Amino acid sequence: MSTIALSELQKLITRKLTANNTSAANAISVARALVAADADALFSHGCARTPAYAAQSLSGKVDGQATPRLHQIAPAALLVDAAGGFAFPAFDIGIAAAKELAQKTGIAALSVRHSHHSGAIGQQLEPLARDGLIALAFSNAPSAIAPAGGKIPLFGTNPIAFACPRDQGDPLLVDLSLSKVARGKVKLAADRGESIPDDWAIDIDGNPTTDAKAALEGSMTPIGESKGAALALMIEILCAGLSDSNFGFEAGSFFTGDGAAPKVAQLFLVIDPSHFASGFSERVERILKLIEEQPGTRIPGQRRYALRQKAEAEGVSINEELLAELRL
Repeated sequence: MSTIALSELQKLITRKLTANNTSAANAISVARALVAADADALFSHGCARTPAYAAQSLSGKVDGQATPRLHQIAPAALLVDAAGGFAFPAFDIGIAAAKELAQKTGIAALSVRHSHHSGAIGQQLEPLARDGLIALAFSNAPSAIAPAGGKIPLFGTNPIAFACPRDQGDPLLVDLSLSKVARGKVKLAADRGESIPDDWAIDIDGNPTTDAKAALEGSMTPIGESKGAALALMIEILCAGLSDSNFGFEAGSFFTGDGAAPKVAQLFLVIDPSHFASGFSERVERILKLIEEQPGTRIPGQRRYALRQKAEAEGVSINEELLAELRL
């Protein structure tokens, strides 16, 4: 492992992407998001994604030159067409517009269509919460979870995120996928030839497996078993169904350079609590204080912020083989 400063890592990712048919503006947006994930120790969503992203841009599986287009489709509803490109440039323009709209109307919905991997999607919400807004995000993804009782994946791991402002300190931030663990962790284990716990996934025959490669060919275990599978279906409909994008079973893989384009979707909801109730912040602090008073508990997001502070000061540790590939 080698330690590298966040700023240097961002430069390497940007250069790698621009060398593989990605526009400079898009490469900067993507690199910023990947480095932010590494800073928060979300390594499965960080710079480890760069080789796959670059390969997909080079092959045209994702359009690295795409320019996302923003449309206001109703008084409090926005649509961004990512045009088969990376998700992050679409988020950049869509979330800024949703913030402005929510501050005027009290609530705004943003649908992002024909998109790509949403990354650590909670990071897209954090700036909204720091500006006093509540935000939710949903994304579908290539098929990885089977319906309850089945063994053929139809739904993605489909992350959900929620951010809530606080009067003092960092926002409350919930960020999770609907598989027991992020599929990216299984991919990292497969790349390293490592085994996985036997409750993370099943193989193509429906049997629990410790083989990471067999898990990628099989199905991820959803959180809460049948409840998690039902939530994954809900998100497929809210994201892909609402925007005429690909359902998980129609989407190409985020991990390979060839094959069909993913063209999945995301949905964001942004709420300005000042339009709804006075004393909102005090009510939030009341329940968070009760959580903090219990030994062994922590507010969601706090560990992430602490790890980020350390990474900003000391850099992050990156596998030397990956680092060498980024420097090519």
